[in-house]
Order: sequence, then C-alpha cells, then structure tokens
Amino acid sequence: MNSRRTAKMSQAIREQVSSSILFDVKDPRVQHVTVIEVEMSPDLQNAKVYVSIMGDEATQKLCLHGLNSARGFLQSKIGDRLKTRYTPLLTFALDDGVKRSFETARLLEELEIDETTRFSDDANFSDDNETDVTEFSADEPK
Repeated sequence: MNSRRTAKMSQAIREQVSSSILFDVKDPRVQHVTVIEVEMSPDLQNAKVYVSIMGDEATQKLCLHGLNSARGFLQSKIGDRLKTRYTPLLTFALDDGVKRSFETARLLEELEIDETTRFSDDANFSDDNETDVTEFSADEPK
C-alpha cells in the first residue's frame, strides 16, 4: 500500500481523535490526554493510537480504560470525517516517551550536579597541595 496514503490517514485520524477527545468525549475519566502518534496497518483497517496521559499510574490506567470505553464513539467520528469504505478499528496504547524524557532530564541534572561538586572538590584539593614555585629557582644552586 502507498506509504503516503498511510501517513495522510494516520495524520487525519490523529487530528480527529485529538479534537474529539478534547471537545466531544464527556467521560470524566478521560482527562489530560495528548495524542502523540497514530500507526496505521498497511490495509488501513487498524489504527494504533499512542497517547500520553498526565498523572500517576492509577490515573493513566483509569483514563486508558475510559478511552477504550469511548472507542466506538471515536470510530464513528472518524467515519463521519474520513468517508472511507472501512473505518479503522482503534486501539489505544500508552506512550511513555514523555515519561522517559523527564527521567533522562532528571538523570542529566544529577550528573551535572555531581560533576560540578567533583570539579569544585578537585579545585579545593589542588589549591591545598600546591607548592610555592618561587621557593625553587633554576638560577640558584640547590
């Protein structure tokens, strides 16, 4: 199948699902959801929707359950907009890329703090153990 067509379909589905979640889904479990990406199957009959959900793990599971409950409603919205022969079957998956990026940033900050303390400790150590260069001169005999 044409990859350009697949990309256009996934983009259209991402836009429709995002706006429908934001404006049309009334389920109180579905909050703080961002649609990250949509992967289409080659036959365009299945779409895997990757979402990022802000909150703890229990909140994320509850929201994912709410999204799965609203799947039929979201598929009907997609069917109304796309006007294709088949409306893709939606499956929702939690994208933990945002969580991993926060974890990576936290680790980098820890490394940066460790390096600055290590370098400041090295500077203090070298200041204490420096010998006075003026004591020894090359012109004077030892």
